[in-house]
Amino acid sequence: MPSRDAGDAAAGVSQRFAAVGVLLALVVVLVGVSAWHLTQGTSGALFPEGDVLWGSRIPRLAAGVAVGFALGVAGLIMQSLSRNALASPDTLGVTGGSYFAVTAVAAFGVSVPIWASGAVAFAGGLVAAALVLGLAGGAGTSTTRLVLAGSALAMAFQAGTATMLILFAEETKGLLAWGSGTLSQLGLESFLRAAPIVVVATVLALVMSRRFDVLTLGDDTASSLGVPIRSTRASGILLAVVLTATAVTLAGPIGFIGLCAPVLARLLSRLVPALGRHVLLLPTAGLIGAIVVIAADAVLRLLIGAEGAIAVPTGVATTVLGAIVLIIMARRLRDSGPTRQPPTIRFRTRGAVRYRITLLVGIAVLCAVVVGGLLLGSTSLLTGDILLWLQGIAPPQIGFALDERAPRVIAAVLAGAALAVAGGITQAVSRNPLAEPGLLGITGGAGLGAVLVITSATASTFGMLVAAVTGALLAFALVYLLAWKGGLGADRFILIGIGVWYGTTALTTFVLLRSNPWDTPKVYTWLSGTTYGRIWEQVIPLAIVLVIALPFAMMRHRELDVLALDEDTPRLVGVRLEPVRLALLVTAAVLAALSVVAVGVIGFVGLVAPHAARALVGARNARVIPVAAVLGAVLVGVADTIGRTVLAPAQIPAGLVVALIGAPYFVWLLWRSRDA
Repeated sequence: MPSRDAGDAAAGVSQRFAAVGVLLALVVVLVGVSAWHLTQGTSGALFPEGDVLWGSRIPRLAAGVAVGFALGVAGLIMQSLSRNALASPDTLGVTGGSYFAVTAVAAFGVSVPIWASGAVAFAGGLVAAALVLGLAGGAGTSTTRLVLAGSALAMAFQAGTATMLILFAEETKGLLAWGSGTLSQLGLESFLRAAPIVVVATVLALVMSRRFDVLTLGDDTASSLGVPIRSTRASGILLAVVLTATAVTLAGPIGFIGLCAPVLARLLSRLVPALGRHVLLLPTAGLIGAIVVIAADAVLRLLIGAEGAIAVPTGVATTVLGAIVLIIMARRLRDSGPTRQPPTIRFRTRGAVRYRITLLVGIAVLCAVVVGGLLLGSTSLLTGDILLWLQGIAPPQIGFALDERAPRVIAAVLAGAALAVAGGITQAVSRNPLAEPGLLGITGGAGLGAVLVITSATASTFGMLVAAVTGALLAFALVYLLAWKGGLGADRFILIGIGVWYGTTALTTFVLLRSNPWDTPKVYTWLSGTTYGRIWEQVIPLAIVLVIALPFAMMRHRELDVLALDEDTPRLVGVRLEPVRLALLVTAAVLAALSVVAVGVIGFVGLVAPHAARALVGARNARVIPVAAVLGAVLVGVADTIGRTVLAPAQIPAGLVVALIGAPYFVWLLWRSRDA
């Protein structure tokens, strides 16, 4: 017996030495990567003179190390507190909240001392974390629900940020590139302000490391061992938000380091179990985060050249890397939450009479929206003007106004209907009422394909149409194939879709920032969802497909009802599960792609419209699909009119208005479904 105890003690000492050896090895790797990073620059010299070295390269390196370390530690804290391997500053919306707060201060001209800018980012990040954790049902909620809530709220913050970037272009100049995360520095001053905060927050996290170790065993076990659960969680979240806000203040929102670094650290802990203790795991995640940021920045500068890398933020590269890690984790890990049931919202059964009345009222409102959209704008018109225009005898000024407005109005209502139908199909097939085409990567793929054509020298409407449809279908195919493991798991399908969405968004930003800078505002506005400059050639394909897809979806309402239940029921009632599911998802992908061609990238319609339809007419898809189409058309049509008239002659993209309307509704949906 003593010999066994002695052997265990010797093994423990050996493991601790191995863990310390891993940490030292990571330090050596960081030093080596840093030395390579210092050789990358615009001066062309491997070893530049002192002014270049201390004025540019060392500040950039120092910022990268501080940001990577801070985000690595913050991500690990979040994952440990939530016991969720996919929690991170990005998937919990903390990064988006910090960026939103910083942009708001700049847009409204609020004078904030440099030392207080971190407090602004902290406040935004803390509000975001509180919203996501509160609305998702707490830190121990399911992986899918937590990531979905964080990603959707990140979309809302992104929409608000984009609105300010467009409306206050002069005040927020430079924040677009900074918003993707850039290590460019004017000196060491910012690093010297941020470094002490990172060090102090990390030390406090190490002091709490024993609590983190116990908390990973479960709330009941931790409570029985005397760990104050609520105060530990609150303190840990505060430390994670402080670290994230410091990183955002220093270098902008560099994406997904808070996801990648902890994942890699935990993989190392499988090889060296002693690393599993947080007192060693926290610095391990921090060092890996620093290595990833510095390596990504150096590789980016190596591949596209130091001159080109000036325009492309480091965060683009890290977000692509993070999207890949998210996809891998979604394929490998089971749901770590207490339940694998998707969030549900119970709706009362509605009668046929209510359905008919709702549909008729909706169609009447839609007609009023179309007429109102034609009449309202920078110049208000009369109903008689529309009649004269239809007869071809309107005065030139009225004719010009309606020739410009008509394609915009029709594009808006058709795109809204298409996105609503695509959303209804997506929610039924994925069995998750919080899913929508945007969060499945479909609109992101369409946007990337369209931007590749728009920024090329041979841009054309037909080329954009083909590229958007191709991009959407490729993104859908990628999500479908990666999610397939002996079947299409609903949770896995959504998580991989979110990963593809993040990846396509980062690649779109890369293409946008590498394009002609004169085209950037126009393309960025289009990516925010706008009907400006629409022509009939961009609208007609969507109209044709919608006329075909809407009856098809309604004919398949029984299959949609059955698919929404579970995996087994469709087989029991004779539904050919995979062919039907594939046909329906392809229909949703094509509808989403053509809506991108018509009005750019618009989120939340595919989420909000089907939900509102279920609340009005019940859960049967025979009624949900047509009512959702009408509601989606009304929503985007109203948003387009508001965007064109509220600040005329300035215009707010319809997609941003939809997001500002849809975000509160989404918050309400999360709140209603948190206990379901």
